[in-house]
Amino acid sequence: MNKSTSQRVSEVNAALDLLRSKIANKAAKLAVIGLGYVGLPVACLFAEAGFDVLGVDIQAERIAQINAGVSPIEGDEPGLAELLAGVVETGRLHATTNYEALRDRDIILICVETPVDEQHVPRYVALKSALRSLGPVLKEGALVIIESTIAPGTMAKIVKPILEETSGKRVNAGFFLGHCPERVMPGKLLANLRGVSRVCGGETPETAQAMLALYRHVVKADLDTADCVTAELVKTAENAYRDVNIAFANEVALICEAVGGDVWRVRELVNKSPGRNMLLPGAGVGGHCIPKDPWLLSYQAREQGVPIRLIPAARAVNESMPLHMVELLEDALAEVGKSVTGTRVLVLGYAYLENSDDTRHSPSAALVARLQELGAEVVIHDPYVPEYQGDVVEMAQGCDAAVVMVGHSVYRELDWEALKTMLQVPILVNGRGISPQISGWVYRGIGEGL
Repeated sequence: MNKSTSQRVSEVNAALDLLRSKIANKAAKLAVIGLGYVGLPVACLFAEAGFDVLGVDIQAERIAQINAGVSPIEGDEPGLAELLAGVVETGRLHATTNYEALRDRDIILICVETPVDEQHVPRYVALKSALRSLGPVLKEGALVIIESTIAPGTMAKIVKPILEETSGKRVNAGFFLGHCPERVMPGKLLANLRGVSRVCGGETPETAQAMLALYRHVVKADLDTADCVTAELVKTAENAYRDVNIAFANEVALICEAVGGDVWRVRELVNKSPGRNMLLPGAGVGGHCIPKDPWLLSYQAREQGVPIRLIPAARAVNESMPLHMVELLEDALAEVGKSVTGTRVLVLGYAYLENSDDTRHSPSAALVARLQELGAEVVIHDPYVPEYQGDVVEMAQGCDAAVVMVGHSVYRELDWEALKTMLQVPILVNGRGISPQISGWVYRGIGEGL
């Protein structure tokens, strides 16, 4: 006999009530799929809060490090290494490559990469793989939460169908589904997870409330409930907003160079006006999020023929900044009668973000490629990226110019006079406004007109 609608609703509510009860007393067993910059600190924080957490990742070497209590994330990441060591020692966090271990998990958080291709189309290889591996072992009544940033409509068009097909269960009956996009950045992973507000987007309002109860164990800021598409829109829109505003700052910097202004002083004075918050210009925008999230935000609309103008324009401005750094270098070299061809250039910084080892979509990569294309020899230094570590002053020996691409604290405290004495020619191109003493340099800076 078929169940009545009221019976089905009653069973669903009972399943969610049971899940909320297990969340409240920390009896719910959690899993985190993807143990990178997002997933690892998420797993650690829930383990610290008292939950039994199982981490899953396809990289066996990473799994071995985590199970040994050693963080695979380099860079200045306050508190993470100590927290990981502690929760592994207590047994509340364990990691594996085996999806079979997920059969008893009540809540599964998915934190995998969601890139776009060269045509700005989402390529969810890791997400689809995780979903297809999870489906066959998904526990009855489990809650699946996507933390990865995804294009609006992805939960409905990709996540839900794959899970229903591979699990043989129906959403809001055999399992529950939600989207709670992360809001973190390298260097502040734990601080952001604890102190930045989150949107709990549920397939139903009741699911969203269960998600809110879960995240309240680790998030001390506002938690707002919404539907899945709203959560998708909020995350992609906030990063697109930042990208557009950085592009504005970069374009003002280019104007300042053209007319003889100083963008850093202009920015300071603009921001004294109420309601103004001009962001920092610079040598490029990198990382896993901002370069691709505007394309995720606009993807479905673009597919439907909606004219998208501002987002592509902002992306073009920000993508052009590493190449503009090459132009500044060419101008400085010309002042001393040199060309880029045959020049030895010291590039300061290869991570996309200061005091981080994260090189994803590094602006320095674009700069280096262009310099090499023009025939320059490139020497790269970065205190946080293992292959580029070393004594920066010694690495300047025999170079013709130094180009600041990342505002690492090491560079802000650098003995610039010592570095200058090692260069063949004292040329400095400054892409991050770190304000070294420029006396005696052939100097060019972003947004600093001659």
